[in-house]
Amino acid sequence: MKKTADITIIGSGIIGLLTAKELIQAGLSVTIIEKNAGSEESSWAGGGILLPLYPWRQKAAISDLVKQSLKLYPPLSEQLIKETQIDPEWYDCGLLISKNPDSDAAIQWCKNYKIKYHSADASLFNNLNTEPQNPLWLPEIAQARNPRLLKSVKKFLLQQKNVQFIENCALTGISRQHNKITTIKTTQGEFAVQHLLLATGAWTGRLNEQILPSAMAIKVAPVKGQMLLFEAQKGDLPYMVLDDNHYLIPRRDGKILVGSTVEKTEFDKFTTEKAKQMLEGFATTLMPMLKNAPLIQHWAGLRPATEHGVPYIDNHPEIENLSINAGHFRNGLVMAPASAQLMTDLILKRNPALDPKPYQLTRID
Repeated sequence: MKKTADITIIGSGIIGLLTAKELIQAGLSVTIIEKNAGSEESSWAGGGILLPLYPWRQKAAISDLVKQSLKLYPPLSEQLIKETQIDPEWYDCGLLISKNPDSDAAIQWCKNYKIKYHSADASLFNNLNTEPQNPLWLPEIAQARNPRLLKSVKKFLLQQKNVQFIENCALTGISRQHNKITTIKTTQGEFAVQHLLLATGAWTGRLNEQILPSAMAIKVAPVKGQMLLFEAQKGDLPYMVLDDNHYLIPRRDGKILVGSTVEKTEFDKFTTEKAKQMLEGFATTLMPMLKNAPLIQHWAGLRPATEHGVPYIDNHPEIENLSINAGHFRNGLVMAPASAQLMTDLILKRNPALDPKPYQLTRID
């Protein structure tokens, strides 16, 4: 009989994958169970800016995870390229923020978190049509190309002998004795577990109600985001641009991603013509040359939202072999390395790199 893995992870988004990577590097064995054929939810669908939008307007707990992740991303990218030959396209192209009515807070945040910043030079707006207000240039802010990052982490894990993937397998229930889960029930049968980790993104709240109806609620809900992709030319836009609440992200091959909507629509992932027209109008107004670029893709994903965007990264206070790493809202990609590190610290009872209190399930938002 095959030995039960030390950790069974439900969910193969960037949070689940990087947490699995941390765990196996700590010497544990991992089984990853995914309800689809791969990482097809929020992680795949996002933009990949490695900075929250206007982080000085958000909780310090978000910035603390981001600061730690920004240290971890360059060596992570190098390792993945070396060991998988798949480039996640970590790319420090810089971020131009065109409007900063709260510029004093922005500059203070940059100083506090040691983020390099400058007042934006007028030349940065040469191909843009906007009315700058205290514009800020962050020259070292990077991006990652979500699908390629996911592919590279997954390939890395598949190369390890102590990792198993089970796909097209949905969690439907659990069996427990007292305060410990013994087996999980899935669409592919039952599996014994030693320790269960939910990295289930937008589905975490609903799944928790389904499998643990008598346990504490986990307040994570879906928020839809729609995005567009233009087939532009290399060099048309050399850096990311945040203009009010939307943004343009240039990929290394010249394609330009446009984002995004924020829609409370439960688990609806359908794209809409209204959102397409709004995003296309934003993009072609801000960067008129996009009027001549083919629009090649329009998609939607579901973000896992919490009250203030702060994720839950914690061992369950009522069930001794259950952990949660979910609720990263719009910032799953940028917070993922530090979230994975903190989750592993807590599971292994190591001295954590970050204060875990802001991410506890029992916190009061």
